[in-house]
Amino acid sequence: MTSTIEVKPISGALGAEIGGVNLADDLSNEAFDRIHQAFLDHHVIFFRNQHNLTPEKHKAFGRRFGTLNVHPYVKGMEGHPEILEIIKEPDEKTNFGGGWHTDMSFLEEPALGSILHAIEVPPYGGDTLWANQHLAYDTLSEGLKETLGRLTAIHSAKGEYGPKGQSALNRKSMDTQAAPDAPEFEHPVVRTHPETGRKGLYVNPAFTMRFKGWTRRESRPLLNYLFEHCRQEQFTCRFRWAAGSVAFWDNRSTWHFALNDYHGHRRHMRRVTVDGDRPF
Repeated sequence: MTSTIEVKPISGALGAEIGGVNLADDLSNEAFDRIHQAFLDHHVIFFRNQHNLTPEKHKAFGRRFGTLNVHPYVKGMEGHPEILEIIKEPDEKTNFGGGWHTDMSFLEEPALGSILHAIEVPPYGGDTLWANQHLAYDTLSEGLKETLGRLTAIHSAKGEYGPKGQSALNRKSMDTQAAPDAPEFEHPVVRTHPETGRKGLYVNPAFTMRFKGWTRRESRPLLNYLFEHCRQEQFTCRFRWAAGSVAFWDNRSTWHFALNDYHGHRRHMRRVTVDGDRPF
């Protein structure tokens, strides 16, 4: 029954918490449609107390939205290659995802969305922030919108997953590999959302290397301006995790940032990523 599904925004910019749903159940088409619409309206949606979400059920929910990604540089969960085990042990200093980024923009067909399930959380800290890239675009001047609308950007994993990249660091509980020769792909700087038609900025500090036809040095001032603009507080929301919480965010319209402020404590999350299509 969708009559029990509640959608409550958590900030003015983006994000909504959805109540009355058990993601481990076989969702009716009506319930799925309600969740899907909330996802498009709010860009990131949250569910609490999803303690029965097994790896199989986690993948089944993701597959309602599309095929599932197997990460090219991080080994998946044993028996479930589509699930990333994102773990930070108490004695580790660096977390995974600890900088503003959009998942998988380094692919030719970047991710549609990511579904993160909290298994074990620290007693404090470890929140995640999201930023609405439609709002970031909407608040630019008409002149800059026009200029950016003609630009293409080069995305690659070689920075983050290169020999000195944060994402390729050796970790006790995550099997990552360096990718110094990762391919480069071109995506428009202004992306049109394939389901809503809204325009949004599609660059991010982790994977956007430069503008097509520009050098890295020439690209840096404008990219830095956009990076600063895109993460302004008024474009963001913040989520406090608890064991059993789930977040599902739209990588076509958001950035996110996993805070690393819980040293000495363990954090264990599981992520399924839904494949997307080529940006236009």
